[in-house]
Amino acid sequence: MTTATDITVPLLDLKAQYATIRDEVEPVIKDVVESQWFIGGPEVAGLETECAAYCNVPHAVGCASGSDAIVVALDALGVGTGDAVIVPTYTFFASAGSVHRVGAKPIFVDIDPVTYNIDPASVRAAFEGPDGKSIKAIMPVHLFGQMADMDAIMAIAAEHGVAVLEDSAQSIGSADASGRRAGSVGTIGTFSFFPSKNLGGFGDGGLCSTNDPELAASLGRLRNHGMEPKYYHHEVGRNSRLDALQAAVLRVKLRHLDAWTDGRRANASYYDNAFAQAGAQTSRVPLAEGGLPLRTPEPAEEGARHIYNQYVIRVPSDRRDAVREKMGEARIGTEIYYPLSLHEQECFKYLGCERGSLPISELAASETIALPIYSELSEAQKAHVVETLVSALR
Repeated sequence: MTTATDITVPLLDLKAQYATIRDEVEPVIKDVVESQWFIGGPEVAGLETECAAYCNVPHAVGCASGSDAIVVALDALGVGTGDAVIVPTYTFFASAGSVHRVGAKPIFVDIDPVTYNIDPASVRAAFEGPDGKSIKAIMPVHLFGQMADMDAIMAIAAEHGVAVLEDSAQSIGSADASGRRAGSVGTIGTFSFFPSKNLGGFGDGGLCSTNDPELAASLGRLRNHGMEPKYYHHEVGRNSRLDALQAAVLRVKLRHLDAWTDGRRANASYYDNAFAQAGAQTSRVPLAEGGLPLRTPEPAEEGARHIYNQYVIRVPSDRRDAVREKMGEARIGTEIYYPLSLHEQECFKYLGCERGSLPISELAASETIALPIYSELSEAQKAHVVETLVSALR
């Protein structure tokens, strides 16, 4: 008989996933090795075609990483020195780091307290700020697996004549209430295939998506030294090509992605219901309103698809470390996404953003915890997570 003391729940168990697809993956790796075609070629082209279809766009261009995908997209949009890009401060570093890498200035804005996605009101206010006339693009990040309010973002972008770059690194396959997939609404979408993502490779990899054939051609050149055809360079590009080995693995995993997403969504529903029965409320209710000091993700609106790249809860900031310690003692993995908003990072101090300037993000950074959500979780593992967390909070 299994008891709670026998159960271990890692934050993510890629070995469990690999065990289910090993017999499919190993032959395609061998095929690539036998072909000795490691850069470009049919595996990369095949993945691009299949990802474009999955994301409901006509064009997809593979890159060396998700971070590079953003950089190449910014290059294609002509963003550089003297330009500014609106970026949510509560996101992974690459969103703003990529803006800095092309010589542009990140303009940090706050998030919606319920979804953690970029706040359209904060975006609109940025155009009234001192850098408003320098803004060349808006970068909504579809955080944790659900889409930002793209109707509002696209309306603001149209009003000011700027591009929209969808950072979809955590949200391949997510959709809004209209059924539009992440990466299909803005000017360019970018994706990451980092191993921990819902669709993760066996190393780094990334992809850009677009509805614009001219942008697609530019993206294809820019990821390969601006070259087309071979040794003829239209512009100075970058070396950011997707490895054929990664593409081959990702093509296998893409066939399973919807099933894995269904598993994550089912696990999220289990958590939602179990925590609600214990007295938790959703992120729509501030912790200050009392009750069990636990807030679960607000469910996506009807018709939308949240893929739960992370399942992020909130607890009081002064109790978070103790809660995580209790979870660790029970052999349950947790993580903080993200402990310090980007406007507070040392490397961005030159921008002059003061603490307190983006308070919703700062509060989220002090209260959030990510729980295990991968599709291979067993019923016993999920029950252990729930029981341990509720006990720690009580």
